[in-house]
Amino acid sequence: MNFLMAFLVGGLICLIGQILMDVLKLLPVHITTLFVLIGSVLEPTGLYDKLVDISGAGALLPISSFGHTMTHSALEASNYLELLGNIFKNVSAGISVAVVIALVCSFIFKPKG
Repeated sequence: MNFLMAFLVGGLICLIGQILMDVLKLLPVHITTLFVLIGSVLEPTGLYDKLVDISGAGALLPISSFGHTMTHSALEASNYLELLGNIFKNVSAGISVAVVIALVCSFIFKPKG
């Protein structure tokens, strides 16, 4: 049942993004920004945490989870200096992996520029 819910919720998030790109002619950068914003807005309301409880990785893998995690870290901070440290604490590993994978892919596929 966990796999089914993860597949359905993750697929639904991707379906919404695809529909927005097809119908409204939004670019992928607009969809990415919109989903990060939605994840950030849903964090203080507690709705994104409920979605994660229901679907697990289905809600944790899409880009909306990035906004959710950054907002969650920012809300945990008690002062400005702690905010600067906390905001990237939980997402730093994901950002690092994305940069390394992009570098490796650039060596393999020889991008045109």
